[in-house]
Amino acid sequence: MTDLGMCFPRTFRAALVTDVARRLDQGGADELWIIEDCFFTAGPSLVSAALTATERLKVGLGIVPAVVRTAAVTAMEFATLEALGPGRFLPGIGHGVQEWMGQMGVRPKSPLTALEEVTTSVTRLLAGEEVSLEGATVHLDHVRLDAPPVTQPPILLGVQGPKSIALAGRVAGGVVLAEPATPSYVRQSVQYAGSPEGFVVAVFAAMCIRDDRKTAYEWTAPWLGERIASKAPQLTALPFFDDLQKLYDESGADGLVGMPTDWWTQIGAIGTLDDAAAHIEALEAAGVHHIGLFPDPEVEYGLPQLDYVLQLAKR
Repeated sequence: MTDLGMCFPRTFRAALVTDVARRLDQGGADELWIIEDCFFTAGPSLVSAALTATERLKVGLGIVPAVVRTAAVTAMEFATLEALGPGRFLPGIGHGVQEWMGQMGVRPKSPLTALEEVTTSVTRLLAGEEVSLEGATVHLDHVRLDAPPVTQPPILLGVQGPKSIALAGRVAGGVVLAEPATPSYVRQSVQYAGSPEGFVVAVFAAMCIRDDRKTAYEWTAPWLGERIASKAPQLTALPFFDDLQKLYDESGADGLVGMPTDWWTQIGAIGTLDDAAAHIEALEAAGVHHIGLFPDPEVEYGLPQLDYVLQLAKR
């Protein structure tokens, strides 16, 4: 069974999180995903607010950069959040944008090594172990949590490269795949991870629902064009990516508006409510366990999309 909810973009005001969480909780949605990006709002604080404001809603943290907090503090944060909402917290860790890590003076020589050390250490601490490690990034001397969680939540890695996804398959409980997480990219990522048993797949799905397809496509096309130009791995995994790129190179964003509906349906919950439902079904068929629909980052346009999330959750 796939859980469905909404993402809380980094640009949404912090004070909105309790209202958004309550509306999702009371309206029948399964979860809320908090986005932490430097230098916007702090993820654990928002997760705490959302968990304490709701009774059944799952709240995901996507994601904390591995090196911004020490491994011990990250474990403390995760244990505390799990205690606030037992069984409802979905923790995520990632590399973070390396330019941002450099701005804060914490950029590791090897992001992959740093992520492995942090993930392994946090996992062991949450399991109640005493951990000592003198690593490249993590330095722990007989550290043990005073109150590890009764039930340890699986740590999900918010990563996208083949090597990082393979790491998730070895040392983590699953992945968080950023938008636009296409079904093709989901299948590719699970293969990169080695298809481990019990591997949890959470995705952020691009969302733009309107009364008619053309309006939704026109709104989304410039954003999509930027991701085509950057060869986002979520898109390059599509079997029709070469044709998609050719269309964009020849006709720009205007050309994307007229591309086949089934291409749009593969890329995101974009178009009508029925189109969004078709995208969700395609993600479910690809083996996704958690779907966070990612609305427009501008609150005046993104927040009204919450009503569509609730309609989709009832289907």
